[in-house]
Amino acid sequence: MSNLMRFGAVGDGKADDTEAVRHAVAEGDGMLHFPPGTYRITSTIEVKLTGQGPLGIDGTGGAARVVMAGKGPAFRLVGSHGGTGDPASRKGNVQTHQRMPTIKNIEVEGAHPEADGFELIRTMQPVFEGVMVTRCRHGIHLVERNRNVVISHCHLYFNTGVGIYLDGVNLHQINIASSHISYNRRGGIRIERSEVRNLQITGNDIEYNNFRAHKTEPEPTAEIYVDVSAEGASVNEVTIASNTIQATESPGGANIRIKEKPDASRPPGLFAISGNVIGSQENNVHLTGCYGIALSGNTIYSCGHRNLLIEDSQLVNVSGNTFRRHTPKYGTGVRFERSTDITFAGCAIHDESESGQPKLNALLELADCERINVTGSQFLNGVTGVDAINCAQVVLTGNTICDSRDKPIAKHAVRFSGKDENHLVANNVIGKTSGKPIAGAVQASGNVVSGK
Repeated sequence: MSNLMRFGAVGDGKADDTEAVRHAVAEGDGMLHFPPGTYRITSTIEVKLTGQGPLGIDGTGGAARVVMAGKGPAFRLVGSHGGTGDPASRKGNVQTHQRMPTIKNIEVEGAHPEADGFELIRTMQPVFEGVMVTRCRHGIHLVERNRNVVISHCHLYFNTGVGIYLDGVNLHQINIASSHISYNRRGGIRIERSEVRNLQITGNDIEYNNFRAHKTEPEPTAEIYVDVSAEGASVNEVTIASNTIQATESPGGANIRIKEKPDASRPPGLFAISGNVIGSQENNVHLTGCYGIALSGNTIYSCGHRNLLIEDSQLVNVSGNTFRRHTPKYGTGVRFERSTDITFAGCAIHDESESGQPKLNALLELADCERINVTGSQFLNGVTGVDAINCAQVVLTGNTICDSRDKPIAKHAVRFSGKDENHLVANNVIGKTSGKPIAGAVQASGNVVSGK
């Protein structure tokens, strides 16, 4: 292995080891071995994979730290892959010299306000495992084009930018698994101006990614932030599963934020968001301009505004989720705006407070929506269970809507208002309310209205 000590590195955290690392890259055998120690560098170590061959970086079981005291990434890996994941698309020496650059068991710490951890350009099958990046700007920064990226067992912690940043990149096939991604000021995983397919985010702890720990001015961010509002951007084929995704509330913030222009020809779609624990933000899940989203089996708790806010979207299936408040200062509730073809099934929304959800009109709010099916769900202890304004073809069947407080405060179980048409409320169990249990113009049949 290319032991950096043999190339002149000192590793005491004081000496400038930049040239020693570059010497090892240029003259070594491709495996950069950092013995235990702290290696201070002052400018980017750039590895051009086309000429230097396969690359490995190893930090001796996590005992080595690289301190980046200059501007830019500590390490920049540059390949030439311009194809897809298809083996036939690999050109030149991509397979022999550039495949699978592997970075393992090393820490990068920033000592400059514009220091980054790693930047990857046109790479094929890169692997990050057991890597920590802290006090940098961006942790892992993917730009231009990359394919088949694996990031696992990493710590992207307390950076001023983004933990994992897909920034103007064309990237297909990326797996982010079993990592801690937390306290990054501009987001945990952030996608902007990019074309992305086949993204799996699984089994991670993603939390507190906003301004608070950095004591700076707030800006809209999220633990997982997908912004495809730029011209030519699109993100599809995404799985977000089995993660803990939580935060402290921040203005304009969310745990999961997916954002598209309402009139986009290729809105975000083919998303499966399932089996996560999501909580404590202004909006826990906030979707705008999406098409074809499945949100299932999540526990979503404690919002400043809404547990789930969906705007200008179509063909969304929300099933088997639990929505609730966790602490008295937060609320609970779901809202759909200007959306069509929505199924809301097998969910439970529970407000545990004695005074009703703060700032919210109903547990489930529908505004300017069409073709909404709400079935087999429980709406417990809301001031209003379901409130529909200016909607068409809302069907509520087989739900339980009740107030179980010692002193009930519910006004309506279901209320329709505005320009409403063609609604059906059937076969629901409805508890006692102070006003009409079912208010507004609606066809109602087979409902059981209880006095308790």
